Order: sequence, then structure tokens, then C-alpha cells
Amino acid sequence: MRKILVTSALPYANGSIHLGHLVEYLQTDIWVRHQKMSNNHCTYICADDAHGTPIMLKARELNITPEKLIEKSKKEHVEDFTDFHIEFDNYHTTHSEENKMLSELIYNNLKDKGVIERREIEQYYDENEEMFLPDRYIKGTCPKCGENDQYGDSCEKCGATYSSTEVINPISVISNSKPIKKKTEHLFFKLSDYEKFLSEWLTDSRVQKEIHNKMKEWLSDGLSSWDITRDKPYFGFSIPGEKEKFFYVWLDAPVGYIASFKNLCDKNSIDYLSSWKKDSEVELYHFIGKDIAYFHVLFWPSMLEGAGFRTPTSVFCHGFLTIDGEKMSKSRGTFIKARTYLNHLNPEYLRYYFASRLTSKIEDIDLNFNDFIARVNSDLIGKVINIGSRCARFINKDFDNKLASKSNNQSLIAKILEKKSAIQTNYENRDFSKNIRIISSLADDVNKYIDDEKPWIKIKNKENSEIVHEVCSDGINMFRVLVGYLKPVLPNITENVEKLLRCTPIDWYNIDQLIFEEKIETFKPIITRIDEKSIEIIKSEARED
Repeated sequence: MRKILVTSALPYANGSIHLGHLVEYLQTDIWVRHQKMSNNHCTYICADDAHGTPIMLKARELNITPEKLIEKSKKEHVEDFTDFHIEFDNYHTTHSEENKMLSELIYNNLKDKGVIERREIEQYYDENEEMFLPDRYIKGTCPKCGENDQYGDSCEKCGATYSSTEVINPISVISNSKPIKKKTEHLFFKLSDYEKFLSEWLTDSRVQKEIHNKMKEWLSDGLSSWDITRDKPYFGFSIPGEKEKFFYVWLDAPVGYIASFKNLCDKNSIDYLSSWKKDSEVELYHFIGKDIAYFHVLFWPSMLEGAGFRTPTSVFCHGFLTIDGEKMSKSRGTFIKARTYLNHLNPEYLRYYFASRLTSKIEDIDLNFNDFIARVNSDLIGKVINIGSRCARFINKDFDNKLASKSNNQSLIAKILEKKSAIQTNYENRDFSKNIRIISSLADDVNKYIDDEKPWIKIKNKENSEIVHEVCSDGINMFRVLVGYLKPVLPNITENVEKLLRCTPIDWYNIDQLIFEEKIETFKPIITRIDEKSIEIIKSEARED
């Protein structure tokens, strides 16, 4: 049995979860559910990222305390995740005693190792707001490619990262005024001391090819020391021994992975540290968006190495979400919050659709609503769910709810069961779209078998009763296997099918155990087709949100 610890990036606590976020959490949840179906000891942890200037400013705007804001955000986030059947083993917050303790521990370990340096720097300062400006609160022209309206730390067009003082024609996002340069003393983590470590740590198994190549490029360019300090006013943890200095959110946010795990372990009287020691046998996987790869494959492993902790087994990156071929946009009605979707559509529609598009590559995926409707209505409901519906009707009506004692088509059942290994491998490798294609093709085979046997005609002749019984029982058994193959994607539908068939919960070890001479429940609709009007309502509400 493998021991696995899994994290998704921490959602920021100043806004709602939207469909773009869900690409990551659904991808991770599907992978974790596969591991649990394999009886691996897999723990999925997450937390709200609750510190930083945006939190402080948003709370000020709402005239509430930052603590009140992050409490409200966490409650909303948890409700959204729960309703999308995303099942964390623990969901915490970075504004916690565990995270404060661990952030200070890691900082002090790095300081004792001599990799924290102090130096005076020049930063942009907003005189109107009387505050130093975080990189994301500065906009201007990219110093590398000349693209306008870029943030103060990175360019969305060319992907370059740079110091905010390099930005051309800077403007404060907060006051829309031109900031001045002002000196301040900051603490830095000497990332360049870990170039050799990172070169050795970097292997094909750690990151995907695209990130591997980008990381080699970053290393060849040389690594700069990383500023881990922020000046007041700031909502975050004070740096021990420093006056009016705070940890930069990107220091304590990833530490939140450890803190959330510690919070879970403390509840169950388990030693959290054993999973984070360098000799730990636990596998550690981070699922993140490609936009934060820099932090997770450079800063984070180096911090952990320097502080004496274990490093990630692998970091899995995914692309962005577009909707109907465009970036998410409020004016187009495509910046859709999780709750707006949930108010009108079944969450498993989206779980299925994202699974049909997700691969192990770092590719942007498009939520095309016409394709979305077709895949759900035609493939999922019209093919897979239809097998259970059409076969159960005969078992319920003509055979007293009882399945036959033997199979009529063992070769087709064997063909379906032969795909189990490939299905498992694809889930393990995060190639979910391959599984959806395989399952859809197998559903075609089952439906063709039922069409060829024509039980609705044969049942009219009592002499055909036995073969109809066996054919429909075959259909029920194959329906169970196909739904079992989809269990990581469609947990709620699978649970309803398990209740319908009165079978034990399906996992990879019992999925090929066919059921004969057992009674099933009366079939009830498991999921309805998508009404196109719901999509238009969602878009309309998204424009108003």
C-alpha cells in the first residue's frame, strides 16, 4: 500500500471560486479518488491562502476586519468544493497557529543555515496610500517585450519575471497615481545557494517536460535572491526579531500545506513530521496551475531543502480554462462562479466534461458549451446511463427485480474487464480524457449488443424469457463496470448505482466481480439531460455577478 500526500494550490481568500479554479481541484480530486479506489493511503489536504495586501485592502473596502473576511471566504469556498463533490481530508487556513509556528520554524532554520541575508532596497511607494506597493499593485510596460498593462512581477505575454522597479511607466493600481521610489530594508532568501541542489533535484519524474525545459532555462540564467519581507501595513505573520516586518505571503502560503496536514494529524494524534522528514517514504504531490510553477519548482523545494524538510515527489501543472474559445470575461457572461453554475446545473456534468478534456500535458482546455451539452447528453446519459435504464426496466418489470443466474455474452464482458488495467494506468498518469474515450467506446459495444438482441421484442414470447433475462442481466453487470470505471469522475452517480444494484462500494479490487441471482432496486432516473436554457441563464447571471 502506497502512502501518498496530495495538495492543490491554496485558493485566495478574497474572492469566490470560479470555473477556472475548478479545473485544478477536480483534476486533483479525480486522481485522489483513483488512489483511494486502489486502497492506497492517500491524504488530500488544502487550505485558504489568507494573507497579503489584497486581503487587507478588500477588508478595508468592505469595512470589516481581515479576519472576518477570511472566515467568510473559507466558509463559501468549503461549501462550493463540497457541492462539487471535491473531498478533502482536511481543509484549513494559512492564518492559523500551525502555519505561524511552521513559518517561523522554517525561517529560523534557514537563518541558522546562513541563507537569509539583509539588504537595503528601493521599492515603489504610493504616497497617497502611505504604503509600499506589492508587485501586483503596480502596472506598466514589460521591460522585456514592451507589452503594456503588465503586472509589476511578471508579463502575461512573454512569461518573463522581473523586479517591479524595472517596469516602464509604472502606475499604482490602488490610487492610479505614479509611485515614487523609496528605500527600505528587507530580508532575502539566497536562492542562488541552491542552484546545484535544484539541478540535481530536477528530473523528468519531478515535473512535466514543459516545466523541465523552463526550469533549465531559469537555472541557466542564474537565480536571484528572493525577497521574503513585506512592510506595514500588511495582513500576515510578523517576522520574529524584526520591527514592523512581515513574511511575504509566498513564504507562508506553501508552508500552509504542511500546516493543514499538521492540523489533521493533531486531530488524530499522529506525528505530522514523519511525513515531512527527508527520509519519509510518503509520496508528496502538488497539483498547481502553470502560472505558479516558478514558486513551486524553485523557491519551495529550495526552502524545504534548506530548512531540513523533504521535497515534493512531483509537481503536476495544468493549463488555464477558456470558455467558448475566449478568456473568462464578465461582459461575455463567461466569468462563471462555482455557485452560479451550481444553482442551475448538476456538478457531475462539469466533472465529466473536464475529465473528457484533461490530459497529463500542460494544455489550456476550452469549455465549449455546445460540446459540453453534446458530451453529457449524448455520451454520458445517452450511452452509459442509458444501459442501466433500458436493462433495469426489464429486470424490474418481468423478473421480479432479480438478476439471472448466468451470463449470455461472456466475451463482451471479458472485453470490458480487459480494459481495467489501461483505465487504472490512465488515471494514474492523469490522462483522464483517454478513459472517457475508452468508456464511451465500450458503452457503444454494450448498447449495440442490447440492440442486436432486441429484448423489447423477444420478451413478447415467453420462450425467450430466459435469454432476455440473461441479456438484461449482462447489461446491468456491464453498466456496473462502466460506472465503476467512472467512479473517480462521478462519485455521486456511482453511489446511486451502488444503491440501485445493492452492491458493495466499487473499487479496483472488486470491480470485476459480477453479480448474479441478486435483487436490485426499482430503477429511478439517475441524472437528467442538460437543458440549454440553463446555460443561457448562467451566462446572464455571470454578467451581473
